[in-house]
Amino acid sequence: MTEVMKIGPYHPLNLEPEIYEVTMRNGKIIDVGIEQGYTHRGIERLMESKSLSQDVLLAERVCGLCSQAHSTAYCQAVEKIFGAEIPQRANYIRSLVFEMDRLHSHYMWFVLLFHALHDDGHLIQVLDTRERLMDLLEPICGNRVHFSINNLGGVRRDVSGGILVKVKTLTDDLTKLSDDIMKALKDAAPKLSGIGLLPKDKARAYGVVGPVSRASGIKSDIRKDDPYAAYQEVDFDVPTENGCDVFSRALVRARETFESIKLVRQLIDRMPEGEIRAELGKPPVGEDFSRVEAPRGELIYYARLNGTNYPERIKLRPPTYVNNPAVVEMLVGEKLANLPPILESLDRCISCTNRITVVDERTGRSRKISLDELRRLK
Repeated sequence: MTEVMKIGPYHPLNLEPEIYEVTMRNGKIIDVGIEQGYTHRGIERLMESKSLSQDVLLAERVCGLCSQAHSTAYCQAVEKIFGAEIPQRANYIRSLVFEMDRLHSHYMWFVLLFHALHDDGHLIQVLDTRERLMDLLEPICGNRVHFSINNLGGVRRDVSGGILVKVKTLTDDLTKLSDDIMKALKDAAPKLSGIGLLPKDKARAYGVVGPVSRASGIKSDIRKDDPYAAYQEVDFDVPTENGCDVFSRALVRARETFESIKLVRQLIDRMPEGEIRAELGKPPVGEDFSRVEAPRGELIYYARLNGTNYPERIKLRPPTYVNNPAVVEMLVGEKLANLPPILESLDRCISCTNRITVVDERTGRSRKISLDELRRLK
């Protein structure tokens, strides 16, 4: 017997609104339909109506968990068009905040995983230690979530030596937290192993990125493959696993927290003196793009300037947008009970993934609209 179950758009399983239409036969999932579009905010269109400097703040509001990734990718794309030479101290500060952002994002993912596993003890432990990390991001950036540390040409504010000492001291507690997470994952291995399989060949075919790809044995990380900011001057490994399942994705993220802690220590120890911002001058005409390794994977920003202080076009491609189609591959053949941990293993960000589709209210027909049509909408 075939059954169809709709989960969403608002459901305890979804932190953000979306619909999963799951088709089951004999208790097994045979097909999955994904429907999004409930949180489309028109960010790209809005960025064209704001100045280049205002767009730095707008870019990081695409996502609260990886705001540093979005603002860094945007700034680098625009800075390439200007031909700007970013001061090395600014690059180190960008990278430092980036890795602290990666840590707080990964730790939040473990909070959601432990919630799905009904492990309240480790959930509270991770939240408690992560809060201390957030408390140090605030004096560095001035904000706890949307950091606003980046500016075109560099960063907005310098970092004092006293704060850097506190951050380095905290890394000892973060290391202990990551050790405890690894132990908790080993206990949870029977629940997470062998489910949500995405073999290496399928991962390549779907083009998945970030921890999802590395958990399928693909050693790819933009920080290594195409270094930016200060990443070419520090040493770190790219963790991979070959299990291709939910457990492997959890292990990759846990191991990445150790690498981020290592990077934070190196960036603090090697932080150079000097200026924190370069002057850019008059906006030129041109186009370029930038990519960074966000906590969820490769994030790409494209920018086109027309000589004014307002961009002609900004286009972004976040990692969840390319990871999401692989959900079908992971879920087909699984029991419905395995759906929550499998979905959590992607670390989905729906608000930075949604695209708009126009639906005719009278006929029910849907269609995509061009950028020119969107610009004409009032």
